[in-house]
Amino acid sequence: MHRIWSDERKFQVWLEIEMLACEAMAELGQIPTKDAAEIRKRARFSIPEIAEIEKRTNHDVIAFLENVSESVGPAARWIHQGLTSSDILDTTLAVQLTESATILLDDLKKLRAAIADQARRFKMTPMIGRSHGIHAEPITFGLKLALMFDEFGRAEERLTQTRERIRVGKISGAVGTHAHVDPKVERAVCEKLGLKPETLSTQIVQRDRHAEFCATLALIASSIDRWGTEFRHLQRTEVLEVEEFFAEGQKGSSAMPHKRNPITSERLSGLARVIRGNAVAALENVALWHERDISHSSAERIILPDSCILLDYMLVKLRELVKGLQVYPERMEQNLALTKGLYFSQSILLALTRAGAERKSAYEAVQRAAMKTWKDEGTFAENVKREPEITARLSAAEIDRLCSLDVHFQHVDATFNALGLE
Repeated sequence: MHRIWSDERKFQVWLEIEMLACEAMAELGQIPTKDAAEIRKRARFSIPEIAEIEKRTNHDVIAFLENVSESVGPAARWIHQGLTSSDILDTTLAVQLTESATILLDDLKKLRAAIADQARRFKMTPMIGRSHGIHAEPITFGLKLALMFDEFGRAEERLTQTRERIRVGKISGAVGTHAHVDPKVERAVCEKLGLKPETLSTQIVQRDRHAEFCATLALIASSIDRWGTEFRHLQRTEVLEVEEFFAEGQKGSSAMPHKRNPITSERLSGLARVIRGNAVAALENVALWHERDISHSSAERIILPDSCILLDYMLVKLRELVKGLQVYPERMEQNLALTKGLYFSQSILLALTRAGAERKSAYEAVQRAAMKTWKDEGTFAENVKREPEITARLSAAEIDRLCSLDVHFQHVDATFNALGLE
C-alpha cells in the first residue's frame, strides 16, 4: 500500500499517461509516430531534480514536465499536448485508488476467513447476550462472530461497488470539452490503464466519487471500531469472556505489572476516528467553484493516502486480533449462571400467552418470579413454579423444557447455513 502512494509510483503513472497520450495521438496521425516512439524510449524522471525545479516553478506538474523533457530532446514538444494538469493528476489518482481498493478488498477477504474459522469453532459455545449492557437472553459466541462475518461482507460489497465508481480517468483538457485533445485519446489512455473514461468532466473528475470512496472507507473503519469496542467490553475484568492475545514478555502498564490491556482494540477505535474525520474533509471537497478550484487538492494529498494506508493497517491488525483471540467458555458459563436463569423470562411469558393467558397478567406473574430471583430467593425456574397463575397453565416439566438453552439455539444451524458458514 505504501508503494502505491510513493512519489516513485506517482511519477511512474504520470509518465505512463503522458506516453500513452502521445502514442494515441500518433495512431490518430496527430503527431509523428517516430516522435512518440522516441518519447517512449527516452523519457525518464528524477525525483530530486523534480523537487529542485518545483522550488522555482511552485508547480509540481510543470516541474515534472521540465525534467522529463530534458531526457527526451526535441520530441518532447509533443508531451502534454492539449492536456491540463488535472488530466494527469486525476487519472493517476484513479489508478492509485483502484489499486488501493484491490488491496483493501483482499484484506477484507482474509479478515472474513479468519472470522469464519473462529465462528465455526465457537458455533455452539453459549454466552449471555446483552442489551443496554445488561444480561438479556443467551446467544452463542459463534453467532456473535457470524454477525461480524456478515457485517464485513457488506463492507466488501460496498468497496467493490465504490471501486467501480472511482475507476474513472479523464483526458479532456482545461474545462473538460476536449477542445485540444481528441476523446479517442482519452479512451485509449484509460483503456490501457484499466480505467473507464469519465462520461463528462470539467477540469477535474467530480469529487462526489472521491467522497464516496472516503465514506466507504470510513464505514469500514467504523465497523472495525464497533468490533474493537465489543472485544474491549468482553475483556473487562468483571466480564473476561474474551481477551486479546498477550505475548510472553509483553507489558501492560509502566506502573502496574498485573495489567493485560486491550491495546489493539483501543488503537483501532482511535484510528477509526481519523478515517471518519478524513471522510468529512472529502465531503467538503465536493463543492468546488465552477469548473474547478484547487481547494480540494491540498486536503486530498493527506486524506486519500492516509485513509488507504490506515485502513490497510487496521484490517490486518483486526485479523491478527481475531485469529489470536483468547476465548474463555468457562467464564461465559459462569456469567450465564449469574442471574439464575432470568434470561428464560420471555420463554415463559410466550408460553403463557399461547396457553390462553392475558398478556398483561402473564407479564406481571413472570415479573414477580423474576424479581424474587433478583433478590436471590432461588432460581428463576423455582420461582416460576411457585406462581399459581403460571402453574395453572404450565406443568413443571414444561417449565423445565422452556428454561433450556435449546430453545434459544434451535436456529443456529440455519443461520450459519444462510451465511455460508456451514
